[in-house]
Amino acid sequence: MRNYNDEMLLPFTEVEALGKDRHGRDPDAFRKMVEGTSGEDLALIAYTSGTTGFPKGSMLSHSNMLKMAWNLMQVDPKFEEDEFVSFLPLPWIGEQMMCVASALLVGFTVNFPEEPETVTENRREIAPNVMFSPPMIWENLAASIRVRIMDASWLKRRAFQWALPVGYAMADCQFEKRKASLGLCLRYALAYILVFRALKDRLGFTRLRSASTGGAALGPDTFRFFHGLGVNLKQIYGQTEISGISCIHYDGDVNFDSVGKPIPETEIVISESGEILSNSPSVFLGYYKNEEATAETLRDGWLHSGDAGHFTDDGHLVVIDRLKDVMKMSNGTMFSPQFIENKLKFSPYIKEAVCVGDQLPYITSIICIDMPIVGKWAENSRINYTTYTDLASKPGIHELIAEEVMKVNRDLSRINEASVIEKFVLLYKELDADDDELTRTKKVRRGFIAERYEEVIKALYTQASEIPIDTTIKYQDGRTARIQTTMLIRRMPPVGE
Repeated sequence: MRNYNDEMLLPFTEVEALGKDRHGRDPDAFRKMVEGTSGEDLALIAYTSGTTGFPKGSMLSHSNMLKMAWNLMQVDPKFEEDEFVSFLPLPWIGEQMMCVASALLVGFTVNFPEEPETVTENRREIAPNVMFSPPMIWENLAASIRVRIMDASWLKRRAFQWALPVGYAMADCQFEKRKASLGLCLRYALAYILVFRALKDRLGFTRLRSASTGGAALGPDTFRFFHGLGVNLKQIYGQTEISGISCIHYDGDVNFDSVGKPIPETEIVISESGEILSNSPSVFLGYYKNEEATAETLRDGWLHSGDAGHFTDDGHLVVIDRLKDVMKMSNGTMFSPQFIENKLKFSPYIKEAVCVGDQLPYITSIICIDMPIVGKWAENSRINYTTYTDLASKPGIHELIAEEVMKVNRDLSRINEASVIEKFVLLYKELDADDDELTRTKKVRRGFIAERYEEVIKALYTQASEIPIDTTIKYQDGRTARIQTTMLIRRMPPVGE
């Protein structure tokens, strides 16, 4: 703020001087202001992510935030001596939930990185006890481990390839609440000493006790991966309108297909239309200057989430997708694009994916490659390239991604043979929040993408084998560049062939 010159901005030293002067004239002023407030007063206006429309300002009271933090502590305890690293945008309700409300209630230490580029280094230095991040962070961490393994020595690669299945086997025992055999326990202890301990140290997870993710669904494969490493990762579910959280996995009861169970004082029901409805002391006061949206969201005493879901027999909440995003193909087959996208993004080579198929004969996907990892693979495979666009157009890269899509299709075919991906293209650029293609919490804005890439989507439902592209993209610094390329349409063979 030092670079701004506005009469409303004051150096903090002047603010302190004004406070001392006011206290001298009226020593009881602060006490009177405190006594004049209540827990129901407005504490925060937190904006929604804008996944399905324009962001709205959710008005949250002091009581909303502190009740949420208190109830979360009952099932996922934090302690005064804990360390937390805050590296996500503070306007996000998840960060307000953890590093403001929970930290003020419990008193744990909140640390901030020196620079955005030093997050990993600072996290390793601090070794936090508590970490909360959206799925993309966990997915990127899993991918970074895999790319390091690709660069590691032959001995380290073999050790990792032996240890990871052992970690998966131990994680599956925990998920299924089975007692691990003595042999598995011994193998896991060896895997931990030889491989997992060093990996956790590199990630800054040596003291991590409470690890959670929220904001979107995290793929089951990523859950298995971190639990295999010995990280007790849990899913959190909620909305900005309920102060950030309504459900979490309890210790010893992690079901990676679900978002856990409601926290204390939170009641959740499923409406006749399949929508998730919530009620708790943490439900917001309403939307700022938007009575119509408030009335639509708060109906009949319940918070209408807009998410479709159901409960399992043991009380876990399963979130299928946004109610308006659950799609139906022209043959009547229902599918969740987000579920398929999460499976695709577990591949270290795929950074982002958008699935299409609503009222259409089959499912297709627009895929963005992860350039650092795919670029490293291309170098090892002696494939020359210059830019992201050039790399994404290489036939060898299409073969690589096709293998990853086929793995996902094999899993999908076990659920429903009709819900597999029949075609895909590799996009000539990354999806970007600055282009309004993603929200600031990295959620896909489907409506905007369907409009921007309408011609690409149309071509996926024709007999075309390629799509000529001649477009202009705008960089964050304002520069523009013209892109001329050809996107190849890859048709996937039936599963089993």
